Amino acid sequence: MAEVLSSYVPIVIFIAICLIIGLALMVAPFALAFKAPDAEKLSAYECGFNAFDDARMKFDIRFYLVAILFIIFDLEVAFLFPWAASFGDIGWFGFWSMMVFLGVLTIGFIYEWKKGALEWE
Repeated sequence: MAEVLSSYVPIVIFIAICLIIGLALMVAPFALAFKAPDAEKLSAYECGFNAFDDARMKFDIRFYLVAILFIIFDLEVAFLFPWAASFGDIGWFGFWSMMVFLGVLTIGFIYEWKKGALEWE
């Protein structure tokens, strides 16, 4: 029984190190960060406008374009890792399937670029 349990020691050590590093990274900003809040730092920064405003107000289309851009790169990475892991088994059909997929994503990226989603004023 001790032999079986000793094989799990590296996993326990790995989990303990991960917990220590994770807790240290969560506590360090509160202990070490310079705190000087002002109105600009406390303002809305994720969406570009105040969250509790009129629901019918207009806002820039670039927010949608950035979301589409995120989806493009997120999908690309999500499909490229398993494709690369099984590249030897899928052959030419898998290669050209991925090239078509990357071509579609490239067209989406060019659309984003032409619409000006990558240029913030």
